[in-house]
Amino acid sequence: MKIYLAADHNGFALKEKIKKWLNAWEYEYEDIGPFVFDPKDDYPDFIIPAARAVAQDPDTRRAIILGFSGQAEAMTANRMKNVRASVYYGEPSALSDVGGKRTDKPRDLLVLTREDNDSNILSLGAGFLSEKQVKEAITRWLKAPFTGQERHIRRINKIDQGIGNRE
Repeated sequence: MKIYLAADHNGFALKEKIKKWLNAWEYEYEDIGPFVFDPKDDYPDFIIPAARAVAQDPDTRRAIILGFSGQAEAMTANRMKNVRASVYYGEPSALSDVGGKRTDKPRDLLVLTREDNDSNILSLGAGFLSEKQVKEAITRWLKAPFTGQERHIRRINKIDQGIGNRE
């Protein structure tokens, strides 16, 4: 697996730390930028190339993208076919409600984005997460597998084809 990194000025410092972690964890990665801190940069200049790289081979490539909230970065990445960017800026405080029954613990959002949705881009809200939270989030996301269940594949195919119940 190859991982692409991209950020804007709000995620720049954290991106530089992530590179060190990926090196230590022995992941192959490519930094798409920015390469210097510039408070006037535009996130699409870096996010679009990272998303395109993932879209070319979504089964063996992933990306970690960063912005203040991660929302605009994910919206940008999700414009590409075969890209499924999930936003993360912390775990929910409420317990999960599964099938009308509350569970004893919150569900792990990062793991769910991989297991059910085969997310291949993780968009992090650098303004909402501590360095420790980011490190833990990336670890969980990178290790979580896609289940490959038929219903999830069917749904992903509908997303990629732009097909829903209504036109």
